[in-house]
Formats: sequence, structure tokens, C-alpha cells
Amino acid sequence: MRLGIISTAAIAREDLIPAVRRGEHTVQAIASRSEDRARTVADDLGIPDAYGSYEALFEAPNVDAVYNPLPNSMHAEWSKRAADHGKHVLCEKPLASDAAEAKDLIEYCRERDVVLMEAFMYRYLPRNLRARELARDLLEDVHHVSGTLKFPLEDPDDIRLDPDLAGGSLMDLGCYPVSVARWILGEPDRAFAYAHDARDCGVDTRMDGLLEYDSGALAQFDCSFDAQDVQRYRIEGANGWIEAEREVTYNAPTDVSTTLEYHVDGRHAVEEFDPADQYRHEVDHFSECIESGETPRTGGQDSIDNMRVIDALYESVETGEQVPL
Repeated sequence: MRLGIISTAAIAREDLIPAVRRGEHTVQAIASRSEDRARTVADDLGIPDAYGSYEALFEAPNVDAVYNPLPNSMHAEWSKRAADHGKHVLCEKPLASDAAEAKDLIEYCRERDVVLMEAFMYRYLPRNLRARELARDLLEDVHHVSGTLKFPLEDPDDIRLDPDLAGGSLMDLGCYPVSVARWILGEPDRAFAYAHDARDCGVDTRMDGLLEYDSGALAQFDCSFDAQDVQRYRIEGANGWIEAEREVTYNAPTDVSTTLEYHVDGRHAVEEFDPADQYRHEVDHFSECIESGETPRTGGQDSIDNMRVIDALYESVETGEQVPL
């Protein structure tokens, strides 16, 4: 697969592009609103082609697919434009600004016969796949999932603090534990959240949320731009628990081993996992879906449902009430 990158965003330069190169695919081109900027990054990273507009990259015949790490509010628009040129799209999470936009985008790409995949790379990390397997096969009555994702966002001009770009801690960080909860427990029946804007910037800089299930299960999460680094999730059942910490969702180093701890039926265990590249696994899955025509694990209805929960959490913040789903 020959991949084109729209934007010179840090996640593309530091994570996605190196991961592509560690696999069997190539980064053929990169585009920016500034051709000089695109050329500088292309030269630094050894990318053959550079363009001064996204449209120019879409028109390139030697690009098979596009990676879209633009600001959240621009995901749908530019993914559609890529699809108009027959390019498959790997789009950063969250897929769109809300559930309606996500549904529209998915249908748009389906009508044009292009693969659209949401880049929730954590679902391709072997440790997380093992955690879900253990929860499914060993835990009884799984009834509680908790997740925490925090880091200090120090740049006051960061796009994640801009309401016009669909910023906020839920959109950038909380979408992960929401996704984890749904991955383990299924779709919730009600949502409640409290948020705070510590920067007076117009977006939530931290949020605490609850997802409730008619079965009695509960998911809790908190996310924040106003705290030190914390990454953790825990899955609890009647006969034990599973827990993972450190690089559980984003920025997992590719040269450091990780562990998964669990205590089930009186047996305590810690499994160690070799260093793994979740971005490379993600790109490989994207390529396989292009070859097979299958819907990606992170895409389609799953992406719509994740945005439905996010929409409900924001509605709860606004109303102060629990929101049914």
C-alpha cells in the first residue's frame, strides 16, 4: 500500500509514518497547506512526494490511501474529499464531530466503495487483545470497567483547546476509555458526565463520566489535560479483575515491554508482552481490509456508536441530567 499523509501533524511524523516504514508499506507523499512545509518534512523523513494542497495529493495516481490526522472538525470534510478521488481513508479518532456526521461520512465512503477506518490503534495492541480475551473467557459477570487517561497539555494555543475545531479532553482522551467500556461491556443504556473548563477556553479540559447498563454493569472514566500522565484501565467480574497501566491507549513505545495483571478465581498472574507497534498493527489491518473489502474492526457502526455515547455525555454536561441512549 502506498500511503499519502494530509497534514504534517506530530502524530503523523512521530508515530504513523515510522510505523508504516517498519512494515511492508510505503509513505509515498505528504501534503500541507504550505508546500515549503510539506517539502521540508518530506526531505527530513525521506518521503518522495510533497504537495502544497490536500487536493493535489488526492489527485496523485501513485497514492492508494490517505491518512487523515487533521483537527477533529475537519475529519469528515477531508475524508469525503479523499473518497471522491477513490482513496481509502485511515482517519484519526474521533471519526467525526458527532454521531450524525460520523454516520453520514461512513455512508458517503461506502457509496464510493472506499474503506474508511477509524484510527483507534489501541485495539490492535496484543496486550489489549489479550485483556479482552481474558475478560471474555475467564471473568464471570463482568460488571465494572474503569478507565483513566490524563496528561498535561501545556500549550495554550493547542488545537485541542479550540471549540471551533471540536477540541476537548473527551474528544481527545476520553474517547478511548469510552471505546474500551463499549468493547468490553457493549452499548450502554444511560450516560452521565461532569466537565470543567480550567482554561476558560470553551472546551472541557477535564471530564468524569458514568455509563450505566440495564444489566447493572457500570463503566467509569475520567480524562484531563490538567494532570500528570496517567493511563489505566481495569475490568472487574464476580470472580476477579484484570488491569493494565502505562501506555494502554496512546504513545505506547515500540521498544519497551508491557505487562497485564489479573487475579481470577484466586490465581494471581502478571503476563509480560514483548515490545509491540500498535500503529504498525493498525496500518496492516487497514491494508488487509482494503485487500479483502471487509469493514475494519474500528469503523462502521462501531464508530457511530462511540460518537453516540460521546454526544450523550456532552448533553449530560449541558443539562446536568442523565441521558438515555
